[in-house]
Amino acid sequence: MNPDWIYGLVGGMLIGTGGAVYLLANGRIMGASGIIGGLVDGSGRNTMWERLSFLAGLTLIPVALLVVLGPKDTHATSNFALLVAAGLLVGIGTRLANGCTSGHGVCGISRMSLRGMVATVFYILAGGLTVVLFRHLLGII
Repeated sequence: MNPDWIYGLVGGMLIGTGGAVYLLANGRIMGASGIIGGLVDGSGRNTMWERLSFLAGLTLIPVALLVVLGPKDTHATSNFALLVAAGLLVGIGTRLANGCTSGHGVCGISRMSLRGMVATVFYILAGGLTVVLFRHLLGII
């Protein structure tokens, strides 16, 4: 049996639990783009250590899992320029949507936020259209 669905289930449960803990402990939504954005633009100076701790966990936990579970094939392209372009486009999209998948999708939908639900529909559609265009029509990824 392919265990990939179990990894997705456990990962989703961890993200949801992290969002709940972040909300209960800090009284704020766990939106990664907002947390990073507050560090970049300086608006989050008063919560800098909280933000840096969150980002440390966001980067160090996958490294720890890599050590424990070994490398996994992500099926990501090896084209570095394409990965950079994709990252920049995701960053632009999160600024345009005033949030990201963790803020709108995980925390917004769980709070029955209409704004979160609408944003989630649009970024799911944009992701699907991107796959159709770049994988199936253009063959880039």
